[in-house]
Amino acid sequence: MSLIEVSGLSKSYGHLNAVANLSFTAAKGEVLSVVGPDGAGKTSTFRAICGLIGFDEGAIKISGHDITREFEKIKPLLGYMPQTFSLYPDLSVEENLYFYAGMFGLDRRQFDNRKRQLYEFSALGPFKDRRAGALSGGMKQKLALSCALIHEPQILILDEPTTGVDPLSRKQFWDILLNLKAGGSTIIVATPYMDEVELCDRAIFVFQGRKLAEGVPEELVRQFAGTVYSVALNPTTDRMTLLNKLEGLSSRRFGSSIHLYLSPDRRIEAYFDRLREIGIEPAMIVPVQPELEDTFIQLMER
Repeated sequence: MSLIEVSGLSKSYGHLNAVANLSFTAAKGEVLSVVGPDGAGKTSTFRAICGLIGFDEGAIKISGHDITREFEKIKPLLGYMPQTFSLYPDLSVEENLYFYAGMFGLDRRQFDNRKRQLYEFSALGPFKDRRAGALSGGMKQKLALSCALIHEPQILILDEPTTGVDPLSRKQFWDILLNLKAGGSTIIVATPYMDEVELCDRAIFVFQGRKLAEGVPEELVRQFAGTVYSVALNPTTDRMTLLNKLEGLSSRRFGSSIHLYLSPDRRIEAYFDRLREIGIEPAMIVPVQPELEDTFIQLMER
């Protein structure tokens, strides 16, 4: 049985449909990523799973318990880390941990034992007396995760936990998550980084509140239809505007370069003259294997 079951979830804010008939499951010891742009419904979905907001239609079950009727049984199972830093900046690292321990009813002995474990894997011990507001971005995220873990939840819901964090801190954060997974934790994480999606067991692509695709990362890449070409050229606004006027060809900024997308029935040679007018010579156009981001962009365009 799945540890988390979301069935036909819908949530509206006035005329805005934030989540529309969304369904998915997550098993014990699984890391599931939810990928989508701002406004795709990720945060509303996470808040609904954590019992923080109501929803219009559908059902959510955690470990077989219905969230609308049995939330008190579900609450100890959940650890939630919101997208924005939500701890007390004027409290120290240890004071924040102690506050959250009290919220979940840990006594002093339990807190001391758990604190030592959390300091060990987060490396926050040397900074236990530092105010949370004075921590670096990566350390703030580790503290927020530690507070979410203080009561040893079975399930972690993480809303873009590494956004704006430096690459080394991102790697350290994910090392912690994968260690938690190895210990049997179930993790649902929203992330804008496709390299993080590749670390997950499964991924869900969402757009405008709806599920576009679901599967293991390797399967999702194979859903791309057509050919991808990379152009090592600065993707200026004017250049991208001209490219996107070409019928049958689409393009997107891809880091500091450009990706061109052609459907299976099109040939890149047919576009050479028009591309030269935009400053792209044929020798600059290199076929590449599609990546997760390419698949996601194509699914959104459909």
